[in-house]
Amino acid sequence: KEVIKREIKMRKLDSTKVRPLKSEQLLRIEDHDFALRPGFGGSPIPVGIDVQVESIDSISEVDMDFTMTLYLRHYWKDERLSFRSTKNKSMTFDGRLIKKIWVPDVFFVHSKRSFIHDTTVENVMLRVYPDGNVLFSLRITVSAMCFMDFSRFPLDTQNCSLELESYAYNEDDLMLYWKHGNQSLSTDEHISLSQFFIEEFSASSGLAFYSSTGWYNRLFINFALRRHIFFFVLQSYFPAMLMVMLSWVSFWIDRRAVPARVSLGITTVLTMSTIITGVSASMPQVSYIKAVDVYLWISFLFVFLSVIEYAAVNYLTTIEERKQLKKRGKASGMYSIDAVQAMAFDGCYHDPDVDMDLTSFSDRCEENATRARATSVSNVGPARIKRKRSLKGNVGRIILQNNHVIDTYSRIIFPSVYIVFNFFYWGLYI
Repeated sequence: KEVIKREIKMRKLDSTKVRPLKSEQLLRIEDHDFALRPGFGGSPIPVGIDVQVESIDSISEVDMDFTMTLYLRHYWKDERLSFRSTKNKSMTFDGRLIKKIWVPDVFFVHSKRSFIHDTTVENVMLRVYPDGNVLFSLRITVSAMCFMDFSRFPLDTQNCSLELESYAYNEDDLMLYWKHGNQSLSTDEHISLSQFFIEEFSASSGLAFYSSTGWYNRLFINFALRRHIFFFVLQSYFPAMLMVMLSWVSFWIDRRAVPARVSLGITTVLTMSTIITGVSASMPQVSYIKAVDVYLWISFLFVFLSVIEYAAVNYLTTIEERKQLKKRGKASGMYSIDAVQAMAFDGCYHDPDVDMDLTSFSDRCEENATRARATSVSNVGPARIKRKRSLKGNVGRIILQNNHVIDTYSRIIFPSVYIVFNFFYWGLYI
């Protein structure tokens, strides 16, 4: 008896021998080699796929990828897993049995990252029916590449696809297909994205060829994304329009007000540069022109041309004044300072006729310099009255002369051309 007790105790302590679970005994897992696919050596095994998209988590234009969470379900038949059941009920298992049987080796083509959710336990389910039919379901988040075309950005529509394929088994060993045809792909009703409107989801299939291993069945989850433009109108288009219109204000400013017109032009140019830089920072460095680039750079050109326009006006104004001074033959002296130099001193417009009146008045004052100071002081009052009368009578002429012909045409040409450009731009891209 003591010998028998020792043998029983030794058997209990022997941890190298693990008794199979009841489920494994029922499925006779140890009786088969599950390293081989079902029906090895015969026709390819059909594996049906069913996908339910839970959410599209993000779309990245910079990385050209998208992140999607989905339920991936596989359907196939493995007679090695058939079992007897009086009530014809299926058996459901968790992920622990997956490693002991054969499952399809489906992977995501062009995927960057993917993982199976494991909160609170690994989100894997295996259901086996008495006749050997198997349902294998798992919840996955995958990030995959999306080859985007930004030539119409941000007025674009992007077509992305998630591709599924067997890694090891070509079409001679495994036939991958959509389980319920076009109805195999379903989506959550509440799927939404901040920058995109999801236009459609569709399922398709095809073949992929590899020179070393042959042809493989490939399934496609296709979806079209149309971008919401309102965000970009507020952030890019509308500020660019305002800067262009603000640059037109300089056409109504006095052509001799150099600080005002130059500072306005430089401010609008720098603001447009900031807008362009901000849009480029959030986009991939593509080698072609985008729709937003066309609009922003043409708007920048309008702002830049308004600065060039004033440079031309200022240059031509200087030439005209020099010609007028030569014709008038002004005498040299402190009152012979030309209008441009006077502008540099006091920032005010100097009319040549008024200056001539003041010069003659100064000459008369010099001739009467020997008179009493009281008399000379009494003459100051009439001189000021004369200057005010001269300015009042010549205000209209000063304004007309100060309005250069280039400014006059620019007030009409710049807005007209920009409006025509907007009609063509929005008509082409929308």
